[in-house]
Order: sequence, then structure tokens, then C-alpha cells
Amino acid sequence: MTNVIPARMTHDYDGDLVVFLIGMRINRPWRPDLWLPVFSAMPRMLAELMKDKESGLLGYRLAFGAGGPFVVQYWSSHEKLYRYASDQNAAHRPAWAAFNRLARKAPGAVGIWHETYVVERA
Repeated sequence: MTNVIPARMTHDYDGDLVVFLIGMRINRPWRPDLWLPVFSAMPRMLAELMKDKESGLLGYRLAFGAGGPFVVQYWSSHEKLYRYASDQNAAHRPAWAAFNRLARKAPGAVGIWHETYVVERA
């Protein structure tokens, strides 16, 4: 059982913080052949990022919403987030290319969304 901390808590981080939300919308749940490859790509990317302490990924939380699964990621800078997204040698680029190939074959079966927020140090 989880212990409840009866006090206000916050992170212990000094500097700007980037909150990156990324999720997938499963529009055809009866077609796992269309959405499972997209779903299974995220754990590989997160594992890659967590192994590399210089990647900029500080942590993440997995969640499930009404539209499907999503991840809340915490980054040290938007530059490092964008660097990873465009890195030709990282897991993201092949996953993105595979998603686009799948999306052309089955338009609307699964969607990807993301939002980026820069939280400046107060």
C-alpha cells in the first residue's frame, strides 16, 4: 500500500523545466495489428532515454485516458527534447517513420498527439 504524505510536496529541481505530453488515440481497438506497433515503440524510446543521463529526460509517468495511453515526460530543456526527436541514430526516427507508413495504409486507425510546455524557473 502507498504511504500518504500529508504535506504539500514539489519537485527538487533548479532551473527551467519542459513538460512534454505525448499520447496515442486508438480509433480502431479491434485492430491491434494497427495500433500495437505504435504502442510498443514508446517503451523502447523511454528505455533508451533513461540509459543516457545526458539525454535531458528527467523522468516520466505513464497514464491511460479516455482516448488511449499517454506519457507525461519531464525534460531539462526543449533543445534536448528536439535534439532527441531529430536524432537519426535514436529509436524515435525509425518509430516515427514506421508510424507514418502505418498511417498511410490505415488512415485514422491510430493517432499520435503531443504538447510541449516550458515551465520557467520562478
